[in-house]
Amino acid sequence: MGNALRLMAVDGAAHALGLAPGMALADARARCPALMTLPVDPEADARELARLISAMARFTPMVSADPPNGIILDITGCAHLFGGEAGLVRQAVALAAYTCRPALADNAAAARALARHGGRNTNVRVLPVAALDLPDEALAALRRAGLHTIGDLARRPMQPLAARFGAETVLKLRHILGEVASPIAPHRTLPPNRLEARLTEPVIRTEDALEVIEDLLVQAAREMEARKLGGRRFVATFCRSDNARRRLMVETGHPVRDPAIVLRLLRERIETLADPLDPGFGFDTIGLTIPRAEPLPSRQIGLGDEQEEGADSLAALIDRLGVRLGTDRVRRIVPCDRHLPERAQALEPAMSTQTGIWPVAEHPPRPPMMFDPPQPIEVIAEVPDGPPHRFRWRCKLHEVRLYEGPERIAAEWWRRKGGEGARKAGLTRDYYRIEDACGRRYWIFRHGLYDETPQPRWYLHGLFA
Repeated sequence: MGNALRLMAVDGAAHALGLAPGMALADARARCPALMTLPVDPEADARELARLISAMARFTPMVSADPPNGIILDITGCAHLFGGEAGLVRQAVALAAYTCRPALADNAAAARALARHGGRNTNVRVLPVAALDLPDEALAALRRAGLHTIGDLARRPMQPLAARFGAETVLKLRHILGEVASPIAPHRTLPPNRLEARLTEPVIRTEDALEVIEDLLVQAAREMEARKLGGRRFVATFCRSDNARRRLMVETGHPVRDPAIVLRLLRERIETLADPLDPGFGFDTIGLTIPRAEPLPSRQIGLGDEQEEGADSLAALIDRLGVRLGTDRVRRIVPCDRHLPERAQALEPAMSTQTGIWPVAEHPPRPPMMFDPPQPIEVIAEVPDGPPHRFRWRCKLHEVRLYEGPERIAAEWWRRKGGEGARKAGLTRDYYRIEDACGRRYWIFRHGLYDETPQPRWYLHGLFA
């Protein structure tokens, strides 16, 4: 029974047929042979709950999650904007587009208890003791003592209740009764930085407009530093006195909040515009928005860390090339979750956040230069499965002086689809790092073992420096 599949949630139609969460799937199918089920997906449920929370922010900024399927809204001072409490509830239920059980109460704990256990009741004192959300053993002890409702507990002195049933029982009871505050932690994201400068006299020079942008960048840097954030996308908006508007956007490969870096990228963007930034009769409003920001902790400076300076220089170069050539044309090599050498990396936009993390080398290093595809060679080697003694590549014979290996890499058997090509792709590889008599180093492999194929082939895959 412990390993039986059970229902986690049911809809209204299933509930009308007598099905309920916790029921064994076999019993549910016996009652309803046409029952349609889906496997539970907690991650998808969490994403959907987060989406609903973001949608509910239109009613109040104080929105909190009540996992696994609840949302708590503090609508104090907000209900009149939506036609009163009843109107707000109707709009929230319509926006959710799910079967909802709304409840209103003076505190979050009471509203939660009414929504989950109240039905049509609006008085928390008539709710069952299950509304306390205590462990099953504690609930059973309360029922054995003849305490079946919240009101039964509320009429007893708190000190004897705590001594007999535990302090947690009394604390949750006082939360529901409103004797102890039950604040909620709003689940909201910080709004993007948005700054605007309204000028008394329009500016007619681009340089003057950029000076205004620089002042806005300085203000934004202070705000982001206080929040330990750095911008990844910066949008400058230039509004002319004739209501024409021009937007310029620049992106960075890493979070930054240095005004000089962003200003230099904006200048690069202006220089590459096919349609120049025309002030016309002047810009009277200039705005700066940072719609995309990421964590950027403070960093100690002044110690002359050359490695960090080099990384910053590379990031600045990537940003400038991305502005001039386009973000999709500047790419970097990122690791892939594939163990075959030629498929263990891919090219992605250099400003992409999904750059991956190169793992610490637990295996022998790969050569810096690899051939795609590997080049076939002729090899004299010990059999079966022995190291190479000499090989011929590009019509030249190489004597093997030193070798290291083999490093065995199995095939990706789960990707086979049949056919001759799949059979060849499903062969094992034995890689050797070898050095010839002239001191040159190569990375070669035998494609297939002798118990997999009667004639294994050899290939040169890379050259070491």
